[in-house]
Amino acid sequence: MALEQARIQLVPKPWGSTELLPWSEAEHGDAAIGELWFQRRDPKAPEAALLLKLLFTQEALSIQVHPDDAMAQAMGLPHGKTEAWYILSATPDATVGLGLKSALTGSQLRAAIADGSIADLVQWRRAVKGDVIFVPAGTIHAIGPGLVLVEIQQRSDTTFRLFDHGRARELHIESGVAAAHARPSDEQTPPQRLSDARTLLVASPYFILERLDLAAGATWELDARCETWLVVIDGNARFGPSQTGIGEGCFVDDQLMRIEAGRNGVTCLVAYDAAEPIRDFLRAVDGSAAFAAGNPAFQSPAPLPALAGSTNSFTEAQS
Repeated sequence: MALEQARIQLVPKPWGSTELLPWSEAEHGDAAIGELWFQRRDPKAPEAALLLKLLFTQEALSIQVHPDDAMAQAMGLPHGKTEAWYILSATPDATVGLGLKSALTGSQLRAAIADGSIADLVQWRRAVKGDVIFVPAGTIHAIGPGLVLVEIQQRSDTTFRLFDHGRARELHIESGVAAAHARPSDEQTPPQRLSDARTLLVASPYFILERLDLAAGATWELDARCETWLVVIDGNARFGPSQTGIGEGCFVDDQLMRIEAGRNGVTCLVAYDAAEPIRDFLRAVDGSAAFAAGNPAFQSPAPLPALAGSTNSFTEAQS
C-alpha cells in the first residue's frame, strides 16, 4: 500500500527549455530542462512499472523508435517502450511526427537513416493543446519544438535514434531498422467519455490513461487497486493529505485515496497499470445527495468501451 506525493527529478536535454512555468517552480539554474520525471518519494522504493513525465521542447527532439517487449527481452531488457502524449501547450507552428508517409522496406529505411532523408519521410502533423497521441513500440516518431506535454510510458529508457538534427550523438541504424514498423501509423482512436467526470484517453495492454474533470465543492474517492499516477493540469485539489497544484503529482498503489477538488475544481491526468478501464475507479463519497442530484459529474458512468488502441486524430500539417 502506498499514497505519496511524487518526487520531482529534472533531466537536462540539449533540446530542452529554461522556462518551466507554470508547470514547475523547481530550481534549475541556466540548464535546459527537457524532462521532468515523477518518481516515488523514497528513491529506494520498488521500481514502478510506469514512468510519468513532463516534456519541454525548445528545439526538435531526435527522430526515434523504441523496441517492443519481444525485442527488448531478446536484448536482455525486461520490456519495451510504448508511450502516450497529452499536449499541455503548443506554439502555433508546433508539430509532432508519427509514422511514415508510406511503407519502406528494411533496406530503404536503412538508406534513409544513413543519408538523413528520413526527416522528409516522417508524417508530420500539427499539435494543439489537448491533443492525445498514442505511440506504440515500433512506431517511428518525433516531437518538434514549442511544446509542453505529459508523457506516460512503460518504464524503459531504450531509444534508437534515427536522425538527430546535426547533434553529435550516436545514431542506431541497425537496431532502429530492426525495431521499426516502417509504415504509416495506425489511426488514432478518439477519447471516450466514461462519465462526466472521467474521459478515457488511451487504452493499451500496458496502461490506461484518463482525464478527470472534477467540479468544485465535491469530494471523491479513487480506488487505486493497482499502480496509479496522477498529475494536476488545471486547478488544484487535496490528494489524500497533500494539497496539490498545477504540475504536481502523486503515486498511489493498493489504496483508496480521497480527492477534495479546490474552489475552481481540478483537472488531472491519471495513468494506471491495467489493460482496461476500472469500472468503479472513481466514486462520489461526500454523501451530499442534493449536490449529486444536480451535478452531472455524479451521474452514472456510460458503459465501458472495448479495448482500443488509443486517442484522437490530428490536423495534418500543411507542406
